Amino acid sequence: MVDSNQISTSKTIQQRTGRTFHLATRLLPERVRHPTYVLYAFFRVADDVVDTPANRDPDVQRTELEAIRAAALGERDTDDAVLSAFRELVVRYDIAEADVDAFVDAMLADLDTARYDTHEELAAYMRGSSVAVGNMMMDVMEVENPEIAAPHAAALAEAFQLSNFLRDVKEDVDEYDRVYLPGETRREYGVTVEQLRRGEVTEGFRAAMCSELAYTEERYREGVAGIEYLPDDCQFAVLLAAVLYADHHREIRARNCDVLSATPTLGTTRKLWLLAKTRALWALHEDPKRMFYRVTGLSASPSTHGNPPANVHPAR
Repeated sequence: MVDSNQISTSKTIQQRTGRTFHLATRLLPERVRHPTYVLYAFFRVADDVVDTPANRDPDVQRTELEAIRAAALGERDTDDAVLSAFRELVVRYDIAEADVDAFVDAMLADLDTARYDTHEELAAYMRGSSVAVGNMMMDVMEVENPEIAAPHAAALAEAFQLSNFLRDVKEDVDEYDRVYLPGETRREYGVTVEQLRRGEVTEGFRAAMCSELAYTEERYREGVAGIEYLPDDCQFAVLLAAVLYADHHREIRARNCDVLSATPTLGTTRKLWLLAKTRALWALHEDPKRMFYRVTGLSASPSTHGNPPANVHPAR
């Protein structure tokens, strides 16, 4: 059984590295909240192996990730508080080994792949980096009809990560030499990796960001439509997480899509205001889909607000 020390260690990791998700996690019932701390800490432990200075030896990183995989799957003993707690969750909630493998494989991919040419390639990467995460969250929530909820959970997990990619364009290219804006989008709007490195906010870059915001918001639409299939005591926390992550889109648009001069962030006051507004509306309706659109201001159907400016044309 996961003990209080393992939970405390995991919670501290989430508080330090995932403040937005931590706020939503705190609103989960204890039966799900404590396992979520452990899940997040496990993801962070693996991610930290990859997100390290560029002069680290990739072979050493691969060895560390494979050791993490082996511990998670019970193939080797470990005295690490997070890894041992995660292993207990795998057994207790019957977390699929395929999801554990997919997640670790995605971390391994970050050592070799720094560019994605198409949305399809990026989606294949996110099968491990985000969809597997959503599947594990459904496991610890003990969703009654996972086959119905799963496609929506996958879409919402992808939306969260895509929002992070759009927020962190500058950090990813500067610190890790990674670019998650698909090559097909960059070519369409005449954006080069060199421009990203130089921090040049061209009209083409703004148009590319508008296009990717619209693409991501389609994933939110599919994702929030499935919150109703989650256990009643988990729905509000997941709704709030969706609201918080999607609010980065408001911040990006407020900056006219300039995410290269500075990374858009949500301050504590803004987060608490969104929490208060979401809770007040939830008390009146308890309709997650309706509340998401009310709080975020996004349209329930595709609109032109995410389209590129009319004077920007794809690169020829």
